[in-house]
Amino acid sequence: MTDSRARKFPVIVEVRTFLVDGVGCGGDYHNVESGHWLIDSPIATPMSRYEKYRSSRVSWGINVLGSFCVEVEASDGTKGFATGFGGPPACWLAHAHFERFLVGADPRDTNHLFEQMYRASMFYGRKGLPVAVISVIDLAIWDLLGKIRGEPVYKLIGGATRERLDFYCTGPEPVSAKAMGFFGAKVPLPYGPDEGRPGLVKNVEFLRKHRESVGPDFPLMVDCYMSLNVPYTIELAKACLDLNINWWEECLSPDDIDGFEQLKRAHPQLKFTTGEHEYSRYGFRKLIEGRNIDVLQPDVMWVGGLTELLRVSAMAAAYDIPVVPHASGPYSYHFVCSQPGSPFQEYLANSPDGKSVLPVFGNLFLNEPIPTMGYLDIAELDRPGFGLEINPAARLIPANSILSPTPQRSLNSPPRLAYGELKAKQDQVIVNGSTTVGGIFINGG
Repeated sequence: MTDSRARKFPVIVEVRTFLVDGVGCGGDYHNVESGHWLIDSPIATPMSRYEKYRSSRVSWGINVLGSFCVEVEASDGTKGFATGFGGPPACWLAHAHFERFLVGADPRDTNHLFEQMYRASMFYGRKGLPVAVISVIDLAIWDLLGKIRGEPVYKLIGGATRERLDFYCTGPEPVSAKAMGFFGAKVPLPYGPDEGRPGLVKNVEFLRKHRESVGPDFPLMVDCYMSLNVPYTIELAKACLDLNINWWEECLSPDDIDGFEQLKRAHPQLKFTTGEHEYSRYGFRKLIEGRNIDVLQPDVMWVGGLTELLRVSAMAAAYDIPVVPHASGPYSYHFVCSQPGSPFQEYLANSPDGKSVLPVFGNLFLNEPIPTMGYLDIAELDRPGFGLEINPAARLIPANSILSPTPQRSLNSPPRLAYGELKAKQDQVIVNGSTTVGGIFINGG
């Protein structure tokens, strides 16, 4: 008689984190060489209000955290690996806080592990760095699962919905994107509201130049990187109506959800997108319910990982709102090819001049798949996990060698005391005119 019980599955036995030495490698998109278009070309940002921070995004610290990586090892020796942004603080959180939920856990319990990490960090997290750290841990777990099972991640989340993945390109030169075979191009807006009417005029001239370079029908999108406000966006969009802009992206602060309703009311015929800097399904709920966003753009390395991105996608599907993730290389490719509601994917040009196709994560991996002539055959993703092989030449620094003090395991819970003992410990003792509380002297004078 055959044994009908499920086989015993490996559990997580160790979590390791690494920093990336140098620039141009790993999950921090903006930690690149000086002169790279992504940091040193005119790009409107929330800091464009201050003249001294307009010339370079590095000047105000966009790359201050840097890349980090997570490796999760299972009891059978299999290892999952992922990268993202967060640098030393991310490594610290992974060990000092989140590791306790991982060691000894079944890696198949992705929902449970996410919920524990998210809820445990709610008092200081919910958005930003803590959720970005959870995201990378989650991606490493999915990579581990795929490797244990010998399947690509996209096969674990529904399988392929198409045979090839089409891309648009974000970069400084749409004409180059068109020549490289991408179906569309997105450019960063150069000037913000605090640069006045002259800046607005230059924005229109900038976009007109690019529209003329690629012709009237090639999809052209504009990335505003949280730099505008409602009145400015309405005026700019009106001035560009004849340019056939395909969508206006992240015009407003992520917290100005009501502002998107005003934009849509002013220009119902235009498409507005956002979500790159939003976190968790809770952050996307109002964006989805408001129906003022035409395309959602979560970043899988920030939103809460693949586990949370799948939840966002499910909510969006009920409203027929497409989900087109922000960058994230192969992590996004596996998601998009498995989702009917994700029609295509962004490629963020990683070459210094933005005119050639290079791996999104630099030289971190030996075999990162990249689009050719604007598309990628899904068959190229058919490797266990996310299918990425770490480059032995990548300069990874084990974080436990530099974190000081080293994160310690949690202390055991203190023994419960009887009421009398507890009251005695709480009593304040007057010594020479000073008070001691818990052995700490407080000046009584």
